[in-house]
Amino acid sequence: MTKPPFRLSPYQVQFLMVVGFVTVGCALYVRYLAIEFSPVALACDAGTQTMLCKARALSTVLFKNSVFGITALVIAVLNLTRPSIVLLTVGLIAAGLGIVLYNVVLSGLAIGLFILGFARPAPATA
Repeated sequence: MTKPPFRLSPYQVQFLMVVGFVTVGCALYVRYLAIEFSPVALACDAGTQTMLCKARALSTVLFKNSVFGITALVIAVLNLTRPSIVLLTVGLIAAGLGIVLYNVVLSGLAIGLFILGFARPAPATA
């Protein structure tokens, strides 16, 4: 019994594009308007307890421990062995956050593995 190759429908591709753009947009917002923006950084370091400061603190802890990159890499390996749209979506989110939030090496490797996950042998023709 042969398993059909993993292929995305056009709707799944559009869904992944929207998820990717939203993820990278949120990560860019946190990076450039919370982490690297001096007035916000000074206010957060002084003790301001806003939602932006909490997001800044959480993202700082996560990228210092390479959580985004490691998560993306683990999900990419799982997706390489058993591809699914759920793993691809979660991995895309983790890799997008990792690329923007300073976990470039591991997240880049994960994206390469996601691309490699689509390299399945073509069905045999008679």
